[in-house]
Amino acid sequence: MSFQRILIAVDESVFAAHAADAGLALARQLGAEVAFVTVIDPATIRLGVESGVSEEQWVARTQREARSLLNAFSMRAAATPPPLEFVETGKPAAMIVETAKNWPADLIVMGTHGRNVVSTILLGSVAQGVLRHAPCPVMVLRAQ
Repeated sequence: MSFQRILIAVDESVFAAHAADAGLALARQLGAEVAFVTVIDPATIRLGVESGVSEEQWVARTQREARSLLNAFSMRAAATPPPLEFVETGKPAAMIVETAKNWPADLIVMGTHGRNVVSTILLGSVAQGVLRHAPCPVMVLRAQ
């Protein structure tokens, strides 16, 4: 199997940073194209609105923060051409899978929080959702 397009799912966690480093190293070794995706969960927008900030202001703020996050990861890549950047809004697992289908990715790389079984059952897991529905292989890494 050849991985020519690697989609790296990121957020602001150390788990994502570790996965991004591993995904970028793999892409360099394989000469693969890279794209980053981050997802804005609508639930965070609702929380912002409930705190008294207007929806337009909250959406604009979260979009700016997402673009800034992706820009920081792209700068880490130091690749030519620079990685593609996707900011999506929706359920994180579903949007990562959708991006992988639309781009189309040969591999998804992402981090996991390594939750215990009980919290995974209660809270769900983005990594598990991606694993179940991804159109390609998924590499899930725990932070060291």
